[in-house]
Amino acid sequence: MTAIPDDCLARNEWICGEYLSTRRQILIDAVVQHLQLTAVSVLIALVVAVPLAVLARRWEWAAGPVLALTTILYTIPSLAMFSLLLPVYGLSAALVVAGLVLYSLTLLVRNILAGLRAVPEDTRQAARGMGYGPIRLLLTVELPLALPAAMAGLRIATVSAVSLATVGAIVGFGGLGNLIYAGMNTYFKAQVLTASVLCVVIAVAADLLLLGVQRLLTPWTRAVRS
Repeated sequence: MTAIPDDCLARNEWICGEYLSTRRQILIDAVVQHLQLTAVSVLIALVVAVPLAVLARRWEWAAGPVLALTTILYTIPSLAMFSLLLPVYGLSAALVVAGLVLYSLTLLVRNILAGLRAVPEDTRQAARGMGYGPIRLLLTVELPLALPAAMAGLRIATVSAVSLATVGAIVGFGGLGNLIYAGMNTYFKAQVLTASVLCVVIAVAADLLLLGVQRLLTPWTRAVRS
């Protein structure tokens, strides 16, 4: 009669404390890479999305093409997107970041534009009457009032980026996705479950963090609710 292995790794169990203790550095490295991919891609997308949304708000004729282009990009399947970007970036982290940036643009541009359009025209006229020029009006009136909608888009884009970053495992730069992909190929239960749970934890933590930042930056929204 064959003896039953005395540790959860040998038994290949889904929940295994031994896996956490023996693979700690591997998990930390994967989490760090995942966070880097997500943060860099969302920040770049935000830097691109703000001027695009402002352009679409200033010239209404540009809104249709901008929204159409970003929507088309969002409909491209992730594997196809990475394949299309492969000739440009090769097998690198930049490939994953570029893909995540393109996916994030739709969510960010739409929400920032919606926020800018929601600024009351009376408020704009009052600011102009006080001598505000276009740049000052944008920076001190329009963008602050558009923050609730913009932050909502940022939260969705960040959570989506955390999820989509795992697909980067196909080129070796997927953060926790690398562990999920390798674990599924070898049916390593503890690795698949642990990496998946960590992805969920990162997504929830990022969303809660951004929600806290949103409340700090938009105190007037709490006053309106109360």
